[in-house]
Amino acid sequence: MLQETLLRVSGLPVSESITICNEEHRFFVAEQLREIDALGKIILEPIGRNTAPAIGLAALSVDDDPLLLVLAADHVIKDTDAFTSAVRQAMPLAESGKLVTFGVIPSEPHTGYGYIEAGTNMGEGFEVASFKEKPDAQTAAQYLDAGGYYWNSGMFLFKASRYLQELKLFRADIHDACVESMAKVQLDLDFVRVDAEAFQRCPSDSIDYAVMEKTSDAVVVPLDAGWNDVGSWTSLWDLGDKDSMNNVVVGDVMLQDTSNSYVRATDQLIAAVGVEDLVIVSTKDALMVAHKDRVQDAKLIAERLKSESRSEWELHREVYRPWGKYDSIDNGERYQVKRITVNPGAKLSVQKHHHRAEHWVVVSGTAKVTNGEKTFLLKENESTYIPIGTVHALENPGETPLEVIEIQTGSYLGEDDIVRLEDIYGRS
Repeated sequence: MLQETLLRVSGLPVSESITICNEEHRFFVAEQLREIDALGKIILEPIGRNTAPAIGLAALSVDDDPLLLVLAADHVIKDTDAFTSAVRQAMPLAESGKLVTFGVIPSEPHTGYGYIEAGTNMGEGFEVASFKEKPDAQTAAQYLDAGGYYWNSGMFLFKASRYLQELKLFRADIHDACVESMAKVQLDLDFVRVDAEAFQRCPSDSIDYAVMEKTSDAVVVPLDAGWNDVGSWTSLWDLGDKDSMNNVVVGDVMLQDTSNSYVRATDQLIAAVGVEDLVIVSTKDALMVAHKDRVQDAKLIAERLKSESRSEWELHREVYRPWGKYDSIDNGERYQVKRITVNPGAKLSVQKHHHRAEHWVVVSGTAKVTNGEKTFLLKENESTYIPIGTVHALENPGETPLEVIEIQTGSYLGEDDIVRLEDIYGRS
């Protein structure tokens, strides 16, 4: 969905992309963008502070006061041409100093979205008369019958300077914290690290509450492009192509007498028999089974994982790094097995471990290995053993991904048992 968001703007005169994400997601985000050749600026938030500060960081990071098209990475838009047309219609309004939001023409009295009430006509849009919170069913039906009400899409277009002016006017505390955060940025590869201490002091607020509901220059441009804010697994069932039993299936799935369900497999076969109205999702980390009417309560499980300090809350089996990724495919008492993928031209840090030995087996590609005093090449089906405390490094000198199976053995196998001696990515 992140990739689709970037590809969606290919028909617009976009000079660069700016992605705002949490520091923990940086390598995953970079790899996703690199896959579609859309690696632009990536600003890292040390902690989440909602959309108003995030957009403030983006606005402060640009030169020459361009228009900022603000998009969420979890939206579905089926009609890209209609989306592009709406953005182009909004551009003159934004150039004139208006803060444009895109209002989705409602197809039903939906209670899961906020609404925008349109006022006086203004060019290709309307002045915003008011913003409405998520309504009950009766109120939503009244909005639909009355006309002139739109779903609040959470997408915006405005000049960077205008957003900063209004943010400073209505939430000077957020504005000043963003300015302070960007005053001491550190460049790290493709990433922009803001000042963590300053940003942690920034209040948390959404752009809607902080700016859009307060400014007198808010304008709504209607959008009819098959938009959906994918806020739950059931949203994906709503949007997906359904089989004869009204199921949406993704991945390796076998169903028998199963109906009205969303079933997604990413790493193993899922077989479902005699069930209905379920969401079943299997990833490398966990398996979730929920009734479609209760799928939002998965957050309660997430809270339990956190409160019980379960590893699933904090760690993923598949982890992205600046050089590629690794997948922890097995572990047990005093051993762990990983599948390491090294991108062409990439190199792991020169390092050593105090508590574990490692055995590398090349599955595909060519590996340039440093093992103690020796540096040599390993090809498919060749291997090397690295004793505890030995300085070592792994590099891919080839033009295709390098796949290596790493078998770790020892008394402690945590990721913090890495002593980096040299690193081309600037990690300590």
